[in-house]
Amino acid sequence: MTKIYEIIRKPLLTEKSMILRDADNCYSFVVEKKATKNDIRSAVESIFKVHVEKIATCPIRGKVKRMGRFSGKRPDLKKALVTLKKGDKIDTVETASK
Repeated sequence: MTKIYEIIRKPLLTEKSMILRDADNCYSFVVEKKATKNDIRSAVESIFKVHVEKIATCPIRGKVKRMGRFSGKRPDLKKALVTLKKGDKIDTVETASK
């Protein structure tokens, strides 16, 4: 993994991730499935200029969905919960618009 913008796909902006962000300074991202914790740490630190304290990753299998007689599968993804050191922040869409 050499390109840092391929490792972090997008931030997860859900109700639960907003609660984690406010309570524990923990941000959620959708990351590349083959990315390691060290890859994610270096990507977050270089993109957002913050110090990462802890990383937890979770692979998520895509659900099988049906539309009438047709069935399909949502893509698999990997979620990373990145805890930052005290005092560091990442500007997301919600905090930038306030």
